[in-house]
Amino acid sequence: MDCCPPTTSPLALNGSELTTEEAEESFAAMAKALGHPVRVRIMRVLLERAGCVCGDLVEVLPVAQSTVSQHLKVLKKAGLIQGEVDGPRVCYCVDRGQVALFQSMIPHLFP
Repeated sequence: MDCCPPTTSPLALNGSELTTEEAEESFAAMAKALGHPVRVRIMRVLLERAGCVCGDLVEVLPVAQSTVSQHLKVLKKAGLIQGEVDGPRVCYCVDRGQVALFQSMIPHLFP
């Protein structure tokens, strides 16, 4: 299931250029979301797959279902992943546009 159409481009959000202050705030929010090893692992697993159901993540992570769900919520709030309801499950995948934005901010903010 392809649940993640591209949504952003580097240093632009919703079609408009980011100010330095907006870039700093966005970068900090994404960095904070990535500040936990389990969330980094979730991102790596999702990047390896086209899409992923939450139950699949529980099978590859050493934490409980409720903990995985909480980490997914943090990543989704930061805009790093997207989720699409598929019946009783939610299919999660990386928002590659947001990841590209995050990566492009590094040389912009830290020249």
